Amino acid sequence: MFNSVLVANRGEIALRIMRTAKRMGLRTIAIYSDADADAPHVRFADEAHLIGPAPANESYLVIDRIIETAQAARAEAIHPGYGFLSENADFAEACAEADLIFVGPPASAIQQMGNKSAAKALMEAAGVPVVPGYHGDAQDDETLETAAKDVGYPVLIKAAAGGGGKGMRRVDDPDRFSKELKAARREAMSSFADDTMLVERFVSKPRHIEVQVFADGHGNAVHLFERECSIQRRHQKVIEEAPAPGMTDGLRQKMGDAAIAAARAIDYRGAGTVEFIVDGTKGLGDADFFFMEMNTRLQVEHPVTEMITGTDLVEWQFRVAAGEPLPLAQDEISINGHAIEARLYAENPAKKFFPQTGTLTRLRFPEESPHLRIDSGVREGQEISIFYDPMIAKVASWDETRDGAASRLESALRETRLAGVTTNLAFLAAIADHDAFRSGDLDTAFIETYAADLIPEAAPADTDLLAIAALYDLQERSKQASSPADPHSPWNGKSAWRMNLPPLETITFVDGNTDRAVIVRHQSTGLVLEIDGGQIEAACSEEANGDLAVSLDGKRSTVHVVAEGDTLTILRHGHVHQLSRLDPSAAATGSSQAAGDIRAPLPGKITQVLASAGDTVKTGAPLIVLEAMKMEHTLTAPGDGTIDSISVIEGDQVGDGTILIRFATT
Repeated sequence: MFNSVLVANRGEIALRIMRTAKRMGLRTIAIYSDADADAPHVRFADEAHLIGPAPANESYLVIDRIIETAQAARAEAIHPGYGFLSENADFAEACAEADLIFVGPPASAIQQMGNKSAAKALMEAAGVPVVPGYHGDAQDDETLETAAKDVGYPVLIKAAAGGGGKGMRRVDDPDRFSKELKAARREAMSSFADDTMLVERFVSKPRHIEVQVFADGHGNAVHLFERECSIQRRHQKVIEEAPAPGMTDGLRQKMGDAAIAAARAIDYRGAGTVEFIVDGTKGLGDADFFFMEMNTRLQVEHPVTEMITGTDLVEWQFRVAAGEPLPLAQDEISINGHAIEARLYAENPAKKFFPQTGTLTRLRFPEESPHLRIDSGVREGQEISIFYDPMIAKVASWDETRDGAASRLESALRETRLAGVTTNLAFLAAIADHDAFRSGDLDTAFIETYAADLIPEAAPADTDLLAIAALYDLQERSKQASSPADPHSPWNGKSAWRMNLPPLETITFVDGNTDRAVIVRHQSTGLVLEIDGGQIEAACSEEANGDLAVSLDGKRSTVHVVAEGDTLTILRHGHVHQLSRLDPSAAATGSSQAAGDIRAPLPGKITQVLASAGDTVKTGAPLIVLEAMKMEHTLTAPGDGTIDSISVIEGDQVGDGTILIRFATT
C-alpha cells in the first residue's frame, strides 16, 4: 500500500476520500483554488496546496499544475474523486508518466467508455443490450433528423461525450427536433468541448437503475447490486436508493451479469458504475433493460451501496490501485436493509431548479448515527459561489425496511436548519413523504408528474408563522437593555406599558408585498396575540441550541429563526418562510423595476438573444438563453407586451439580478 495520496478534487467528495485515507494511515494532500482557501477539505487535510484562481479551468482542471503539486508534495497516488478530471484519460496517462498511482481505471478504459457512441458499439459486441438508436459518425442535421424518424418519437438527443444530463434533450415533436438539437450541441460544446450527438429511442415509463461494479488486476470482478436513480430533474439525479424497489432476484442477476460483462469487455479495474434504462411498464419482474453508459469513477450516490453492503468503496479503490485483490468475492457480498440518499442543493425548485448563490448563514444537520449519514463539504458561514456545483450535502438514511429508511430521511431533512440561500430542502422532504414514492411507483418523470405536490405555489404566512415571528421579535428585544447602567430604569421595560391603558403594541411584518400586523397584548397571565381577527395565547423560550420552543394556544413546537437585519427566516418542519420587520419610521427610497423587466436569475453567460427591441411578444415566449453552471436556462416573457430595450448581446457575462430586457410601459 502507498503511504500518501493527493485528492484532486474539492468539497464533500474530497473530505469523504480523505476520511478513509486517514483511517488507513495515509498522508492526505489537498489542493484548493482561491475561492476554497478556507474550505473544510483544506482544513481537514494533512497539508494543502493552492492550485490557482477560482474558475475550475484555471485550477482544478489544470493537469500539469496538479501533477507538479503532487510531485512537490511527495504524493505517491492521486485520487480524482468524481467530476473534474475523474474521467479524463489524459489525466490518468499523465499520472502514469509521472510515476504516480492513479486511483481509478486504466486510461484505455476511460477512453473506451468516454464516448457514448463507441461505448454502445462495444457493449453490443459484448452482448450487453443497448437502446435502439443512431450512434454513427455522420453528424449533419439531416442524418440525425432522419435517424430520429427511423427510431420513432419520442426520442432523446444526447451528447456522445456527455454525462449528468448536459447536452441531453427529449423531443416529442419532429417540428422541435432542429431547435432542440442546436441547444443540445451548444450545451455539449460548452461542457465537453465536443458536440457529437447520438439519437436514441425514449423508453416508456423509464426507470434509471445502475449497477456498482468493481474489478482488480487479478482477473476478479464483482457487482455490489443496484441503485435506483429514477427521481431526476434536468436529467440529473436527486434521490438515489439501494436496492431498487420491486427488484426481483432474476432481474438483479441478469443486470449484475451484464454489468460485469461490460467491465470485462474493457479490462476494467477499480470502481465503476454501469447505468441501465429499464422499461418499467410491467414492473421489474420481466422488464427489458438497456445499457446507457458506464461511469468510470466513484459515483455521487455510492454511500447507499456502502450502507446496505457494509463496505467502504474508497478503501476498495485504494487497495485495488495498490495492486491488491478485491477484498470480497461475489458470494461474500449481501444486501442488508435499505438506504436512500437525497442531494441537498442550493437551487430554487419553483424556478426550474435554477442554481442559487449566497452565504450559508445557518447550516446545522441532525446528529449522525448508524441510521443517518451526512456527507457535506461546506460549513456555516461559507459562500455557495458561481464557480462550482451547488451541492450542499448528501443526506442518506438506512433502515431494515424501505419505508423505515424513507421515514428517517424525511425526519432528517425536516430537522435540518438551513438559511441564507434558497435550497431544495423542503422539496426533498416532500418527495420522501409522497405516497407514490413510498409505494415505489417510480420513473424518470416522477418530479414532472407530481410537481404540484412537491413544489406548491408560494402561500402567505399562516397565523402560526406570524405568531412565531412576533414571539422571536419580543424575545430578542427583551435581551436588549435600553439603559444597562440602570437596570431599574423604566426605559428598560418591555411590557408595552401605557398610561391608563392596557399594555399593547403592534408589530408589523412584510409578507411578500403585504403588510401583516400582529397586535401584542401583555396580560398578567401572559401574551395574547391578535392576528387576522383571531386571538392566540402565546409563550416562548429559547433552548440551548438556539431553537425557539413556542406554545400557541397550548400547541407546542420547536422552530428555528435566523435574523439578517430586518429579515427573519423561519425554519419550521423543513419549510422556509421569510418575513421582514417593518420599521414604520423608515422612509421609502428608490424606485422599483418595472413589473415585467427580465433580470438574470443567477450569474452566467448570454448564449442567445432570441428577440429584438420593439418586438411584441406573448406570455412564455423564449427571449434569452443564459448559460450558468454548465447548463442552459431559457428566460421567457412574463406576460404579453412590447420589448422596450435589450441591454445584453450574445457572449456577455452578467451578474445575478442584472436587467436583461425592459418592457415598454403602458
